[in-house]
Amino acid sequence: MTHKLLFLPFFLGSLLSQSQKLDSIQPRFVEIDSIPKDTIILNHESIKNLRDSLQGVIVIGSTKKKYLNKNISSSLRLDEEIIKIPQNINIISNAALEDQQVTTLSDGVLRNVAGTQRLEHWADQYTHVNMRGSRASAFLNGVNINSNWGPLSEDMSYVDRIEFVKGPAGFLMSNGEPSGIYNIITKKPTGKELNGYARFTLGSFDLYRAEVDLDSKINDKISIRLNLMGQNKNSFRKYEFNDRYVINPSIKINLTDQTTITAEYIYQKAKMSNIGSAYVFSYEGYGTKPVDYTLSDPGLAPTNIDSHLFNINLQHIINPYWKLTAQLTYLNEYTMGSSLWPSSFNPDGTMIRRVTLSQSSNIMKFGQVYLNGNMKTGVISHKILAGLDLGSKKYMADWNQWHDLDTEEHPFNTNSLNYQYPSNGYPVFNTSVPLVTRANPAGTIEQNYSGIYLQDVLGFFDDNLRLTIAGRYTDVKQNDYGVEKNAKKFTPRLGLSYSINENLSVYALYDQSFVPQAGFLRSGKHPKPVTGNNMELGLKKDWFNGKWNTVLSLYKIIKKDELTADPLSDPNEKYSIVLGKTRAEGIEFDLKGEIFKGFNIIVNYAFTENKVIESNTPEYPKGSRIAGYAKHTANAWLNYTINQGSLKGVGFTFGGTYLGDRSSWSWGGEGQIPMNDYLKFDAGISWEHSNMKLNLNVFNVFNRYLYSGSSFASYYYYQAEAPRNWRLSVGYKF
Repeated sequence: MTHKLLFLPFFLGSLLSQSQKLDSIQPRFVEIDSIPKDTIILNHESIKNLRDSLQGVIVIGSTKKKYLNKNISSSLRLDEEIIKIPQNINIISNAALEDQQVTTLSDGVLRNVAGTQRLEHWADQYTHVNMRGSRASAFLNGVNINSNWGPLSEDMSYVDRIEFVKGPAGFLMSNGEPSGIYNIITKKPTGKELNGYARFTLGSFDLYRAEVDLDSKINDKISIRLNLMGQNKNSFRKYEFNDRYVINPSIKINLTDQTTITAEYIYQKAKMSNIGSAYVFSYEGYGTKPVDYTLSDPGLAPTNIDSHLFNINLQHIINPYWKLTAQLTYLNEYTMGSSLWPSSFNPDGTMIRRVTLSQSSNIMKFGQVYLNGNMKTGVISHKILAGLDLGSKKYMADWNQWHDLDTEEHPFNTNSLNYQYPSNGYPVFNTSVPLVTRANPAGTIEQNYSGIYLQDVLGFFDDNLRLTIAGRYTDVKQNDYGVEKNAKKFTPRLGLSYSINENLSVYALYDQSFVPQAGFLRSGKHPKPVTGNNMELGLKKDWFNGKWNTVLSLYKIIKKDELTADPLSDPNEKYSIVLGKTRAEGIEFDLKGEIFKGFNIIVNYAFTENKVIESNTPEYPKGSRIAGYAKHTANAWLNYTINQGSLKGVGFTFGGTYLGDRSSWSWGGEGQIPMNDYLKFDAGISWEHSNMKLNLNVFNVFNRYLYSGSSFASYYYYQAEAPRNWRLSVGYKF
């Protein structure tokens, strides 16, 4: 049903971004009979309650927009429409996630954003997202929960939407890779009467999944929400499974008209097969084994992961011009399992499989305080952002216990498709000694950081021209496996955005990030942190009254001062040298929205190059290609729903993904066979009537052998993706 919102006589988008206008609103009365059917009337108090949840422009009389979001969440702090922000920010809506039947971040999310791809596969333990030449950092509700081996791949049952910020996001962090971040926005209480949904999904490889989302208010001040999920899932590979459970309660309390506090808890339980069991090893090249080939064994103990996340957020409107936000977050993930990798692999195809203990603890604590404000100096407007960030991360793991499943006398034969019992039996690991003792120092990564950020967006000519001047000072103390990496650095941010009209803007951006590093230089000097400088130009356009939009961006990221081993060092490899410079550059295009009534699409393309441009070592000469990206990526997701007649509510879907000229996961040796281009097509049909929806998708329709991988020494290792498979969802909203 299409609804119209009646807000007279003011523009709601301006209201939501400038809360000072609330108190000046004068209601206008109209005849009840003149109000169109299905119109919602909001009074002064209702508007106040909606301010935080809507966060953006409402187009009067607009039709349903399934895939298009024009406004970022408050957790990105910027308090601005996307079209006015001088940066490429892409939002994946909950409707897109539902239509695509996405279950976790590893499960097809990246098709929705130009130039993103998954680098390596860790049995859905965590998702390594690559874009613009390096790993994107994982955020949740504006908090940096990224770690070397985490976080646990987020389940979509508690996700409202996902925000991808391309390039350094200085307003959120500066100590990280310059490629950007993705920000998971969790579902929160809406303050409505009881509503929600229940959904059941069945699929290939014994997929059974159930989700429930309950959202209600207790009274005018307290509202609650509960998300539950349970899943059992096997695989197209033998002995592989992934069972998950989610419990996510949240509560929102309006302490006063000016102060709101929201608290949430997310518990994820994962029980999955041995991590690493999906890898295939071959001397012949990629894709040489059957798609369901596995090195795993049914006798191996499962990997269990327990993830607890607590988050509490307080927002206080100081006055009509200033708003204060404070947030505390605690994450605790514990893993007990094992990983599989060759102890030795011979050209005749014989292998000794090694199982290594994978027991780890990942604890993070964060505190944030930031202030948003609006003011004027003469004819110049100012949007002020000032923030303080504190973070503490500690990852401990015991990887020092291992067991060979096979013996030299009776090795595992990779050329055989028959089950082979481990000739050396199964592992028994000793975990009686506390993990903290076994993990120090060789298995410990610890980081403590603090940052202060200040930004002013100066608006000229009635805010049509916007100049962003900002900077962050960050102090990072890091210890990686006993090696200290400390850095203090100021990183600037300069942006310029101009609205040619209300539907078209152009922008330019310079932003910077850094990564601390450790090493010994022959000069005796301390190594500088790796610095990433991002320069970007972009064009943003809303089409046909904002029903769909396009974003075109060109960028160049220069990374410099990265260390590598000194070729003249002593046998102990004590010394390092500065590698030189690398350059990631490219062009990205995204199109998203409703082209005409009932036809919603997501289309994107990216061209990416990432090379060494200055080198101090023959190992990586100038012009060498950096690992981990595809030069060409293209995606499409097309959905058409019939809006009238006897077939009203029937929808058809077609999607595709192409990765061309792929770089392997890591640097390969000279003369290695390149990977084939990647091409996958999906299709589906759906039916929606009243509160019920059925959705059937078939993935990899043409049953192509899909894989990704790399080379190591003289052999190859890769992972195959699922052959043709299907999912059927039945959902009911109430």
